[in-house]
Amino acid sequence: MLLYVLVPLAYLLGSISSAIIVCQLMGLPDPRTQGSNNPGATNVLRLGGKKAAATTLLGDALKGLIPMLIAHALDATPLIFALVGMAAFLGHLYPVFFGFQGGKGVATALGVQFGLSWMIGLSIAAVWLFVAKVMNVSSLAALVAMALAPVIVWWFWPAPELITMQVVMSTILFWRHRKNIQNLLSGKEGKIG
Repeated sequence: MLLYVLVPLAYLLGSISSAIIVCQLMGLPDPRTQGSNNPGATNVLRLGGKKAAATTLLGDALKGLIPMLIAHALDATPLIFALVGMAAFLGHLYPVFFGFQGGKGVATALGVQFGLSWMIGLSIAAVWLFVAKVMNVSSLAALVAMALAPVIVWWFWPAPELITMQVVMSTILFWRHRKNIQNLLSGKEGKIG
């Protein structure tokens, strides 16, 4: 029963685009048509500043966190956790409410990771923050953190279903960041702020 209710619920929650809603409420341009054309916190930072970006980041992370907390409350199996996490993540990437034009998924993935275990989420967030502080490049910080995420999941909760979920999420995140990777390699990637 959990599978049939919680997985679609996670996808629908993931489909709520924090970036688009925040930009509409704050009178900012649609993030799908301005800046990097990505409805995510980094682009909202460019368009509307720190407050708008922080609100977007929090909203996107909660979309991953809330379904995982519900799964914990219902004593779900690792397979259910993996399916719920993937559903929330894919909802963010391909939101049914916004023409399937979503963000790159970093904040929602982090919400899923915090929802698995605060130690997993904290470890991955620490990697992101360290790389962001040293290199001052958001996309590079995300790529390094998500490259290490499967190992971190394995270390704290070595269930094959959860490791597989994280490998798939990290692979998709790298694919969604392919333009950023090209910019990083050519030295054209923008700095934070």
